[in-house]
Amino acid sequence: MDLVIRDGTVVTAGSWARTDIGIEGGVVAQLGGEMRAAEEVDAAGRYVLPGGIDAHVHLTPSGSGPNSWRWVDDFDTGTAAALAGGVTTVGNMSHPDRGETMAEALARDGADGEASSRCDFVLHPVLMDPSASEVASIEKLAAAGHTSLKVFLSFRRFEKAVDGYLEALRRAAGAGVLALLHCEDIAVIDCCCAVLRDEGRTHPRHYPESRPVAAERAATERAVAFAEVTGCPVYVVHLAAAAALDACRAGQRRGLPVYVETRPLYLHLSRERFEEPDGAKYAGAPPLREREDVAALWAGLAQGTVHTLATDHAPWRLEQKLDPALEAPDLRQGVAELETSLPMLWWAGVNTGRLSLHRFVEVTATNPAKLLGLYPTKGTIAPGADADLVVWDAQRTRRIDGGEGRSRAGWSPYDGWEVTGWPAMVLSRGEVVARDGLLTEAASPGRGRLVPRGPTQRL
Repeated sequence: MDLVIRDGTVVTAGSWARTDIGIEGGVVAQLGGEMRAAEEVDAAGRYVLPGGIDAHVHLTPSGSGPNSWRWVDDFDTGTAAALAGGVTTVGNMSHPDRGETMAEALARDGADGEASSRCDFVLHPVLMDPSASEVASIEKLAAAGHTSLKVFLSFRRFEKAVDGYLEALRRAAGAGVLALLHCEDIAVIDCCCAVLRDEGRTHPRHYPESRPVAAERAATERAVAFAEVTGCPVYVVHLAAAAALDACRAGQRRGLPVYVETRPLYLHLSRERFEEPDGAKYAGAPPLREREDVAALWAGLAQGTVHTLATDHAPWRLEQKLDPALEAPDLRQGVAELETSLPMLWWAGVNTGRLSLHRFVEVTATNPAKLLGLYPTKGTIAPGADADLVVWDAQRTRRIDGGEGRSRAGWSPYDGWEVTGWPAMVLSRGEVVARDGLLTEAASPGRGRLVPRGPTQRL
């Protein structure tokens, strides 16, 4: 063997056992039994988990025009943060620039990732224009291993071409493609923003009123209907509101392929944060909701109606978030969470009894691997699987300080929080890429691979 991990408690979505893991050629070669290697890791008293899969990050710009969003992290710094936090595969949103096709955006971002990414990655093409040629390309992209598609129900162009988007979902269903849907209704948002401006309520504390629960609920109900009429599996990204989760749950009860992602912000923070003097820094889309919504999301994670945790990592520097020129409807959305996502979920979920060990693995690794068409190569610990592993120290406590993190944001929404449960060691395809939060020489830019995928696997 190239490497043996000794005496750890190996946890998957459906089992756990205290055993050894033998790694050879970047994959898990053996579980248990006799094995030797030049390098051995003592994992006694620690868990060994599948590497995290964050299905939703933004490490490339949304375009080059004046209205595009250029977040402060790229494949280099974003995946450095990912590896330090136990995430070994990321799913990046690839936005076509004006005049670009999805295929051209994928080629551009794929080259960027292969030159700079420190961990493996997949790309989600964003369908901006459901023209006949773009819709026809969905099958070709799926055959090339891009078995997902991102659609923003929050864009005005969506309302102008709903029939084209529905045809795209119908084609996606036949190609084994998962539709990632941003569920906020643009008409409701536009109305609410106009009301706020008319009434002079433009302070950042009013940001939640610019994108209310009604907008999220209405768009989510449409997403469930789209799954019903097209047969396409839909994945509701960054769901925040209990009312939207109720809509998904109703579809799930009818047997529809409706899957739900939430993000750390909505599990650990609630709406009253916007009353703080620097409340604008918490802006995301959708906004933070009420404490009752937070409780509903935790219940959904435990019960299985919320399937994955992903960060929507889209960070800005603090001065950009707190720009005094920005009114409530215009706040910059997104925060840095790749480095803290798994520790925060462990601390607030496993440590408190809200989540079992198996559910932790399901929502952070196994479910995203299945939905993205990566399983069983990724998302589990089994012979033949990529040796993407995290040796987890459940006893280690650290104080979060975004200024010391790998993201260029330089801050974290959880700065000062003491969190127990952190990666002691992270392996990506059998290479040790992080120890105790510090990257190793092996974690170099460009070592990450664009991973081809099969059809989405229904849960």
